[in-house]
Amino acid sequence: MPDSRYDAVVVGSGPNGLAAAITLQQAGLSVLLIEGKSELGGGLRTAELTLPGFRHDICSAIHPLAVGSPFFQTLPLAHYGLKYLTPPVAAAHPFDGGTAAAVYNFLADTARHLGQDEQRYRQLLEPLIASWPAIANDVLAPLHFPKHPLQMAQFGAPAMLPASVLTSYFQQKEARGLFAGMAAHAIQPLSNLTTSAIGLVLLIAAHRGGWPLPQGGSQSIADALVAHFRALGGTVETGTFVRSLDQLPQARTVLLDVTPTQLLQIAGHSLSAVYQWQLRRYRYGMGVFKIDWALDAPIPFTAPECRQAGTIHLGGTREEIIAGERATSQGHHVTRPFVLLAQQSLFDPTRAPAGKHTAWAYCHVPNGSRIDMTAAIEQQVERFAPGFRDRIIGRHTFDTAQMEAHNPNYVGGDINGGVLDIGQLFTRPALRASPYRTSAKGLYLCSSATPPGGGVHGMCGYHAAKQALHDVFQLSAAPLHEG
Repeated sequence: MPDSRYDAVVVGSGPNGLAAAITLQQAGLSVLLIEGKSELGGGLRTAELTLPGFRHDICSAIHPLAVGSPFFQTLPLAHYGLKYLTPPVAAAHPFDGGTAAAVYNFLADTARHLGQDEQRYRQLLEPLIASWPAIANDVLAPLHFPKHPLQMAQFGAPAMLPASVLTSYFQQKEARGLFAGMAAHAIQPLSNLTTSAIGLVLLIAAHRGGWPLPQGGSQSIADALVAHFRALGGTVETGTFVRSLDQLPQARTVLLDVTPTQLLQIAGHSLSAVYQWQLRRYRYGMGVFKIDWALDAPIPFTAPECRQAGTIHLGGTREEIIAGERATSQGHHVTRPFVLLAQQSLFDPTRAPAGKHTAWAYCHVPNGSRIDMTAAIEQQVERFAPGFRDRIIGRHTFDTAQMEAHNPNYVGGDINGGVLDIGQLFTRPALRASPYRTSAKGLYLCSSATPPGGGVHGMCGYHAAKQALHDVFQLSAAPLHEG
């Protein structure tokens, strides 16, 4: 480890750690970023997991929140080679019988294909899409009084509802199933309060710019963020897994891109008894079982909408998705799990050798599950794409333990850094005046275990760094993008 003094040390190079490091460096501080792995990026990594020449995103794959992030939009990431590719269909949701609902990049196109629910869909989404530039910074932030309270209330009213309730607002199976699939990104029972929020945010993002994927893989986002951090004068140290604060060089502040489990391991002795008690009560959510495939041809989906989409939600009807997510949250493994699938190589030829393809998918499982869900996931794909299995030429799987071994923040396979239900939406990881401050002076948490939670947007890191700049250095962070 370097012996020189730094103003700030950031541990962990996921999108939030990188956002925190950049925010601090922008303020004129000297910042050291430490990563335990040899590669930077956290959940933003891409590797040849199956066969040579097939590039797979290890965790995150499709990035509507990254391209729409109020913080990332302030950075010149395109200057460092980051290029987003936007499929014509953001997400498709097939049903038995060969039909599918689809989220097109324009609201009118989506609504027009929803039959009797066309006007209901427009009435729900149009005002939220229009107000999003004014409220985005408030939605993706810790709890506070919003700048635009009326517009925020207009979003908050439907967002607070359980998705099981909001889906019943629609009349036909297409819109009902479509919204249930969106809300299932919350990784919790759809009967929980606030599960509609993630569905609404993802639909707003789709109609404000689509659901893009980074050319070359998710690693491209991390590479651009790291390049910008270094261009600002930041220092990077890889291959150092931090298990104790004693390993760190002297610094005025330390920001940890970790969840409560790792925070207790690294800094438990420095934390108050009350704060430690709060951290031990922190709850992790369902885990994921993930598969990457190398294919000799595109997935043969029956519904044409699926062949134009970057993301596919495989879950059937609203009722099937609700039942499956509830059962999984109760510790069961379902035979027809809700599957999130991405087919990046349809739109990015750099992902596979000429004429070949990749696909990426995961389903939710009980936290810590070691059950192999390969057959169940592939059966769900085959259900809507007969002949899919015949196109597989390579396969790689991650169960929850392997996901956690790859990234310790995925405790029990939870890729959200802790369950995002009403009990932890605004108070993650503990009930405090600032969720980013720990009980130890100068020590901050900047991971997805703080508001606004999981997703590749960097906002947890930005807000944590903003808090540290104010508390320790009496400085302000660079303003966020608006509009």
